[in-house]
Amino acid sequence: MNRIVGLVCGLLIFAAMPHVAKTDDDQRFLITSLSSRPDMVSGGDVLVQVDVPRSVPLNEAMIKLNGQDVTAALHPDPTSHTFIGLVTGLKLGGNALEVFNGQKQVTRESQLTLKNYPITGPIISGSQEQPFICQAQDFKLPDGTLLGPPIDANCSVKTVVTYVYKSTAPATAPASGTGPAAANLKPLPSFTALPPDMAWTTTTIGEKVPYIVRVETGTTNRAIYQIAVLHDPTSGTPGPLAPPKAWNGRLLYTFGGGCVGGWFKQGTSIGMGGVISDTVVGKGYAEASATLNVFGNNCSDELAAETMMMVKERFIKAYGKPAFTFSRGGSGGAEQQLPIAENYPGLLEGIIPSLTFTDVLTNTQLLSDTQLLNNYYSKSGNALTEEQKFVITGEGRLRDVSEEVARINPSGVCPAQLQKSQRYDAVSNRSGARCDIFDHAISVYGRDPETGFARRPIDNVGVQYGLEALNSGKITTGQFLDLNQNIGGYDNDGNIASSRSVADPMALRAAYQTGRVTRGDIGLARLPIIDVRPYRDMLPNGDVHLKVHSFSLRERLLKANGTFDNDVLLVGPVSLTGQMGEYAMAKMDEWLTNLGKDTSADPIMKKILRAKPADLVDSCYTDTGDRIIEPQTATGGKCNQLYPTYRSPRMVAGGPASNDILKCQLSPVDFSKYNVTFTEAEKTRLRTIFPNGVCDWTKQGIEQQPKTGTWVAFK
Repeated sequence: MNRIVGLVCGLLIFAAMPHVAKTDDDQRFLITSLSSRPDMVSGGDVLVQVDVPRSVPLNEAMIKLNGQDVTAALHPDPTSHTFIGLVTGLKLGGNALEVFNGQKQVTRESQLTLKNYPITGPIISGSQEQPFICQAQDFKLPDGTLLGPPIDANCSVKTVVTYVYKSTAPATAPASGTGPAAANLKPLPSFTALPPDMAWTTTTIGEKVPYIVRVETGTTNRAIYQIAVLHDPTSGTPGPLAPPKAWNGRLLYTFGGGCVGGWFKQGTSIGMGGVISDTVVGKGYAEASATLNVFGNNCSDELAAETMMMVKERFIKAYGKPAFTFSRGGSGGAEQQLPIAENYPGLLEGIIPSLTFTDVLTNTQLLSDTQLLNNYYSKSGNALTEEQKFVITGEGRLRDVSEEVARINPSGVCPAQLQKSQRYDAVSNRSGARCDIFDHAISVYGRDPETGFARRPIDNVGVQYGLEALNSGKITTGQFLDLNQNIGGYDNDGNIASSRSVADPMALRAAYQTGRVTRGDIGLARLPIIDVRPYRDMLPNGDVHLKVHSFSLRERLLKANGTFDNDVLLVGPVSLTGQMGEYAMAKMDEWLTNLGKDTSADPIMKKILRAKPADLVDSCYTDTGDRIIEPQTATGGKCNQLYPTYRSPRMVAGGPASNDILKCQLSPVDFSKYNVTFTEAEKTRLRTIFPNGVCDWTKQGIEQQPKTGTWVAFK
C-alpha cells in the first residue's frame, strides 16, 4: 500500500543568508541539496551547496553530474569555502552528483544521489486521478489578463512573470480580485522608471521600498502556483544568489479552505483570495500558494503536501532558501497545515491554522454523525423536544450539514466541469468518476477488490448516541432506545441506510499508519502553533467550525507529548478575524526568529518555549477588541462565558475529547454503568440493538496505532 521514505539529514544553510565560515580543521567534502530532499527533486534541476575543506583550493575542486563537469554552474564563495548554485540537466530517476579533488574522488560525503521526478508529478501522492480538468485558461493573473490554455495533457503552462504596483491614486475597481490589496494594483508600465503614482511601503526589517510586486505564475504537479514578493525590476532579475532586496527573508505559505467538490480539477482559486496583500507581501514577506492547496479544489492532504513541497522547491530555486517557512489558512486550510506539519516535517517551521479541524477524516466522522441525527430527528416528529435534540447532538445551533456530508457521497458534489457522462452513477455508470474524499485518496485507503472502489473507514458500530443525555435524565430510556435502534449508518455510496456503518479494517489501518488521523507526536511536537479561532458555534444557522476542534487538537498533543505548551489559542468574534490573524502572523515571525537564534543542544520543546514571545499567551477578545488573558479550556472561565464550547455527538456518546477513535472496541452491555434503570424488556431490546456490545472508550480504537513513519510515499 505504501512505502516509507527516511528523513534526510542535511545542513540547514540558507542560500539567502551569509554562510558560516568553515574551520581550518574541517577536512570534509560535503554536498547538500538546498531546494528539496535529494530523493524528491522535481523539474530537472536542484540548488546545491558544496563544502570544500580549507586545505583544498577552490580552483582544484571539481563537481560532476553523472560524469559531466558542472563546476562552472556553481558560484565559488571564498569566505565560506563553498560552491553554491543551480545544477541543471538532471535525468529522470537517479543522478550522481560528485566532488573531486582534481581527478580524485575523496570521501563518501563527496557523493550525493539525486532522484529527479517530472515537474508534473507525482512524487509521493500515488497515481494521479483521471479525469483531470485543466482550468488555466480561466485563471486570472494580477494584471487582469488570463493565464491561457494548457500546453499539454497535464494542464501545464509556460511560466509567466507579472509586475504590478500599488498606486496612490483612488481605486475604482479591483484589477483581478487577487487579494485585499488588489483594488489599487496596476500593471507596472516601465522597468526603467517608477510611475508618478507609485506607493511606498516599509517592510518588517525597516526597509522603505517601492510597492512593486513580482508575481511568478506557473504549473507544478498539475497545479497552478503563484509566488509573490516585493521586487523592483530596475535592480535586475532575482535569483537564489541574488534574492530581492525588499524581501525580508521569510516565506508564508497560504492554504485555502473548502473540501466538498475538491477533486478532478485544477482549480482557479488560490490562497485566501490571492497572494498579494498589504499585511503579507506589502510588509516584505514572500507568499506562495497553489490551486491544489485550496481544499475546495483538492480535498486530499497528501496531494496538498506534495504540491506545497514542489512549490516551495520552486521558490528556493528562484530566490534562495528562506530563514523559515510558516503557513496560514482556515477550515480546509487548517486541515492541510496540521497533517503536513505532522507527517512531512521540515516543510513548515510554524503554522497558524484558523477555524481549526484536526484533520479531514475525523471532521468527516463528526459531520456524518450529525447528519444521521438530523435524519433521525426529521423522522421522529415530536418525539424529542428541541432541548433534547440539543443535548444529544451537543453542537450548539448546528443543524443541517447535508452539503458537507456530500464529501462521502460519490454522486454528491462533482465539479461542474465534469461531464455527466464521466460521473459515477450507481445504476447507469458504475465505472464513472466517484466524487468523494475516499476515492479521491484511493492511493491511501486502497481499493476494495469486490467493488473496485476505495475502502472506507466510516464506522458507528457500538456508538450509544445520546448516552450522557440519558444518564443526566434529559431523555428517557425509551427515547434512548428508539434513537439507537433507528439511527442507521451509511452505505458504500454515502447514502443513509438502516444498518450501521462498518469500517473496512484495512482502511482503518491505513488511516492511522499513514497519519490521516493527526496524532501530534512527531512534526507537531517540534514546531510552534498559533490557533486562531473566530467563534462561529452560535451563528444563527449554526456552523461546522466548532470551537471544540481546537481542544481535540490539544488533547492529542497532550496524549502524544505530555504537553500542548507549543500551542497558543486565540478566540474572538468573527468581526476580529483579520485582526487576530495579523497579530498571529507578527507573533509567529517573532517566535520563529527567536527560535532560529537558539543554537543550543537543548530539547526542541524547551527551545520552542524559550523562544515564545512573553506576551503571546492564550487569550480571547470581546466584540470591542478587549483582550482577556486566561488559559483557554473547554469549560469554565470568562472566555467560555463569552464563547461556550459545545461538543460532538460522539463525545456525548462517551467518546474521548481527542476525537481520534474511528472504530471503537466493544464490551458487553453492563447495566451497572448507566445512571438509569431499564425494565427487563428494555434490557432485552438494548442487547438486541447492540448484539456485539457497546463502545468501550477506555480502550484504543480498532487498528488505532502510531504512524509507521513520516514522509510516506504512496504507490
